[in-house]
Amino acid sequence: EVLFDGENSFNNTTVKQKMIFISDYPYFSSSDTLSSLSKKYKLFYPDWSDDDYNYFKSLFPINEKAKIAKMSKGMQRQVAIILGLSANPKYILFDEIFDGLDPVIRELVKKILIDFVTTREACVIIASHNLRELEDVCDSVCLIHSGGILADADVDSLKLGLTKLQLILHDQSDLQQIEDKLNILKMNQKGKIIELTVRGDREEITRFIDSLNPAFSEILPLTLEEVFISEMEVAGYEISNIIAKD
Repeated sequence: EVLFDGENSFNNTTVKQKMIFISDYPYFSSSDTLSSLSKKYKLFYPDWSDDDYNYFKSLFPINEKAKIAKMSKGMQRQVAIILGLSANPKYILFDEIFDGLDPVIRELVKKILIDFVTTREACVIIASHNLRELEDVCDSVCLIHSGGILADADVDSLKLGLTKLQLILHDQSDLQQIEDKLNILKMNQKGKIIELTVRGDREEITRFIDSLNPAFSEILPLTLEEVFISEMEVAGYEISNIIAKD
């Protein structure tokens, strides 16, 4: 059961008129154009805005009279975004929204979404494998694997519990202390440089590392992709094990 503002969305026109879903492969008939679809959307969505349509249309390099079915995947996605946002929805559901878009258009879409959410108080939900893109636009992230939730929190909180650092030890025997003391999720060593991803309180971790008087140490920025990989490995989905099995 899927509820929006407490209402079931199934066969509920009132709820669906507040919602837009843009799939990974939007469907368009062979005769559809941006212009013809805008007229259809206007009939169904009561909050449709011609002003918004003209504005969003001006931002993308789309010929509104051209057959959409003959456009590239990226251009078809742009058409779907123009139509979807012009309907002034309260809820926007995107599946792989950035797939097929060139770098310039991706940045444009990010800016449009941020402005739309800020000014319209809309809720945008994006399903994507591209965590790097999500990091720029999302307030919160839910990491899903095999039908279960690995983590569900705002972006900053997800990163707070993890610390990534690299260091060089004067005495390599100190590495055993590090392994015994810290909750290490991932460790790589290249020559003298040791890179760690550690779960726990950052201040306690850095105090412990400083107590070893390393030759060098620094905290590194942690990406959402690294957070996801760390959580996956905790769940037993370690890439090196999969490769070994294959």
